[in-house]
Amino acid sequence: MSGSTVPNLNNPPMHTLNVEEVRKQYEDTLAVDNVSFEARPGRILGLLGPNGAGKSSTIRMITYITTPDAGRIRFGGEEVGPGTQSRMGYLPEERGLYPKMKVGEQLVLFGELKGLTRQQAKDQAAAWLDRFDARSWVDKATNELSKGMQQKIQFIATILHRPELLILDEPFGGLDPINADLLQSVIMELKDSGCTIVFASHRMEQVEQLCDDICLVSKGQIVLQGTLNEVKKRFGRNTLEIDFEDGDAFIDKVEASGSARVSARSRRHAQFQLAEGARPRDILNLALSDVGELIRFELMELPMREIFVQAVTRTQGADAVAENAGGAA
Repeated sequence: MSGSTVPNLNNPPMHTLNVEEVRKQYEDTLAVDNVSFEARPGRILGLLGPNGAGKSSTIRMITYITTPDAGRIRFGGEEVGPGTQSRMGYLPEERGLYPKMKVGEQLVLFGELKGLTRQQAKDQAAAWLDRFDARSWVDKATNELSKGMQQKIQFIATILHRPELLILDEPFGGLDPINADLLQSVIMELKDSGCTIVFASHRMEQVEQLCDDICLVSKGQIVLQGTLNEVKKRFGRNTLEIDFEDGDAFIDKVEASGSARVSARSRRHAQFQLAEGARPRDILNLALSDVGELIRFELMELPMREIFVQAVTRTQGADAVAENAGGAA
């Protein structure tokens, strides 16, 4: 391995991913039912949904691992197939590294499989390993690395050939906050370079930080779609966040009054969803009567986690949402 320059992020060709009325059935299960959306260059599309919603089936069709029963998928006007696979980078939720192969050899192999020359693959691997402070891992076997280290190597393998379309399925798994921030900064650089990015995740706080557009699927169908700002505006400004010290009895009083539902609480924080016609001032008065110190009192748009829960509840019911609530947090 040689070379230590910063990875070249020259602008790739700018192409849109078009998923058009796609349908996929496995025996008696209709996994994807007439789904249509587009992911545009220089933007990040959040492909969201509870377990079994059809996200993975859709991704497998985009990457040409499987094909649709009906509908079409195009990238830059070209039907997805062997010709588009080399222009894509796919980071699956289930990782695909060779456990006994050395990191450097593995990255070069993945680069060559995506069309790089051996020297190009070596140079890009060296540059990205430097960027991720991982040069010392080059001669280590994958199974010698921690889960977080393996995740960084898998990500490098995904972007080594500078894909035009990047598909990320739960990319932050196993990463500590510092490395998650590094990964996020690289994703944003790729976005700014013109890459088209599809981001599948259950972590709604990451969706809010990264995504420009949202496509939420449930039971194989799209139940919510639009830009992040448009989606949040549809659900109104009825979330109340309160940070405080010393005294949380007011939370139960607020809920008992019927003026709001408690969606999150701790000894120092409460989040409420206001009932129709409720006055934030009444909740403020209840809080001031109990807390020792009021730190923050803010009326805001509904967070993506609550939007996810409400949208999925409409199609799958409360029991299904409860099963997915841990991942949607």
